[in-house]
Amino acid sequence: MSAAELAEAISRARGGNADAWGELYRLYAAPIFRFCRRALPSREDAEDATMEIFVKLREKLDQYDPGRPFTAWLYKVAANHCWDFLRRRRVRQDLETGEVETLPLAHPDPSQLERLVEERTSREVRAALATLPARARMALVLRYHADMSYDEIADALRVRRPFVGVVLLRARHQLREALGQRGAAGLAARGTP
Repeated sequence: MSAAELAEAISRARGGNADAWGELYRLYAAPIFRFCRRALPSREDAEDATMEIFVKLREKLDQYDPGRPFTAWLYKVAANHCWDFLRRRRVRQDLETGEVETLPLAHPDPSQLERLVEERTSREVRAALATLPARARMALVLRYHADMSYDEIADALRVRRPFVGVVLLRARHQLREALGQRGAAGLAARGTP
């Protein structure tokens, strides 16, 4: 769908046109579900969240600023919903209170992390993401799945922008460690030295 067609569909949806809502849903439901699936603990949670996000979208569409990219705004609505869901479920672990001294000194090699992610199946990556604290998981999904900027992530996670880099640094370390442990456990289970 071109930018002009999307703007037209949004305008019609704002006016209550059911066909326009259907177009928006068909276009964005699958990517939003995949986003929620990575951010939330179970498939059922992701399915529920996707439907709830589209209900919110219908309520909040008048708040959308056409001067901003629609997908960035939609992912922000989705991120806020998922974040609220995790908070309500008391799954959230607050990394912001951690001591600065506990930060790892070495920055993880991005190519090493990318290589680990590429070697794993989608299920393994989701399982590794599920072991991370909620804020770390959400930051990674926002950055690498939704391709959000640090400013957008700060807004979605309700933290200061400078803290986003710290959260992502910790999250990448934690994901690398979780993927490494899962790989070692898999090799041990197969009897591979």
